[in-house]
Amino acid sequence: MATDRQALKFCFSGCGAMYGAMNPSRDVVISGCSGGGKSSLIVELSRRGYPTVPEPGRRIVQEELRGDGGALPWVNLAAFAKRAIAIASQDRESKTDTGCWRFFDRGLVDAAVALEHSSARSAKSVMAAFEPYYRQVFLTPPWPEIYANDAERPQPLGEAVAEYERLAVAYRELGYDPILLPESSVSERATFVLDRLE
Repeated sequence: MATDRQALKFCFSGCGAMYGAMNPSRDVVISGCSGGGKSSLIVELSRRGYPTVPEPGRRIVQEELRGDGGALPWVNLAAFAKRAIAIASQDRESKTDTGCWRFFDRGLVDAAVALEHSSARSAKSVMAAFEPYYRQVFLTPPWPEIYANDAERPQPLGEAVAEYERLAVAYRELGYDPILLPESSVSERATFVLDRLE
């Protein structure tokens, strides 16, 4: 309970004020390797009282599995990426100005990198149309010991690692400061993230 109160105090007492002029966005992306613990971290940050946004890709996959599957990433990556860009854009527009950090399970950059990988359009050209996220982005590195396939994640670990490597390069090229998350408990990871935003 003390941890929750402390987090909420940080959240609503002008968090990010020291960055306000240089970094107007308080939208923070959790990205990295698929199956590396992003979603669990997002759940923990939500439990501590922070606004969070679920992964666009998972939402698309769940919808496609109920339909014809034409935009599944392992069927048509370009179609999947275009839908992810649209959803991630809507997620950004839905924000309310609370002055609090808001955490995204992936986002526009991830979708733009997927589109670049599957088409001739560069991630940089896609992102030029959107306001940037907060400069620090937290990446989950490949973690083979916890990686698991399911109906929504059928790709082998090798493909997930290749995607992670593309993302790590793209975030740097787009001017972000990628920070690798440690291989530790979900609670420890959440504290690690919040400590670096103070």
